[in-house]
Amino acid sequence: MTRIEQALATAIASGESAECPPKLAGAIRHAVFPGGARIRPQLCLAVAQACDDDDPALSEAAASAIELLHCASLVHDDLPCFDDSPTRRGRASVHYAFGESLAVLAGDALIVLAFQTLAVHAGQSPQRLAPLLATISRGVGMPCGIVAGQAWECEPRVSLADYQRAKTGALFAAATMAGAQAAGAEAAPWRALGEWLGEAYQAADDIRDVVGDPRVMGKPIGRDVALLRPSTASELGLDGAIAHFDRLVGFAIAAVPECRGAEQLRQLVRLEAERLVPQTMSEDLVRVTV
Repeated sequence: MTRIEQALATAIASGESAECPPKLAGAIRHAVFPGGARIRPQLCLAVAQACDDDDPALSEAAASAIELLHCASLVHDDLPCFDDSPTRRGRASVHYAFGESLAVLAGDALIVLAFQTLAVHAGQSPQRLAPLLATISRGVGMPCGIVAGQAWECEPRVSLADYQRAKTGALFAAATMAGAQAAGAEAAPWRALGEWLGEAYQAADDIRDVVGDPRVMGKPIGRDVALLRPSTASELGLDGAIAHFDRLVGFAIAAVPECRGAEQLRQLVRLEAERLVPQTMSEDLVRVTV
């Protein structure tokens, strides 16, 4: 986490100068700090370490780029044209704090900064830059990245699995694959881990949107129902959604390739699963159902 926070601070500082509009700089910092769990950059660095991490500057840049893109998606997701959310990570969302215009611009700037950060730190391993750019771009754009996931909310009909793979799974897959590529390893063996964990993360988010504590989550709950969005909890019920989440976590653990850091990666998945949907939450729901 220290590596991640320092890398993000360096990336943000690189875009700040006397020529930068102060309110824009403030909105960008507000969007990135303080952060959430930083699970995507954690995964990226954990995979890089499992693959020997022979270019730490590049792996940190990849992890930072993925988190900056995630933060950009949250800024845009909170806008009035989408969720119109007043809070994020326990405080005012960017458009509530700085206004809608600056929120749009801050999200755009974070997207550009993500790719600038990658380019600047690829000097030691320039041959790895093109594959990294392709992997991370696919996780964000068309046809199946987080932008496409957001766009599915505007369609009259959508498969829940397609929606969740795009909205959440794609960037998780980019994180695990980019971690391998930054360390000079093959990306393909790491795709499944990211995809399964991303789907699990979205299922957990759907569950928490129904029964979570907004003070803990740092954002309003009940948005899926209010906005008529596809949801694991709506489609399967809470019991079914929790069982589905547990299955996805199991698939993610099983998908960790055999490597030097395999057990540490499996433990990271287990800890994150417990943070997202604690065992006590599942037990409480069972008691209520019974």
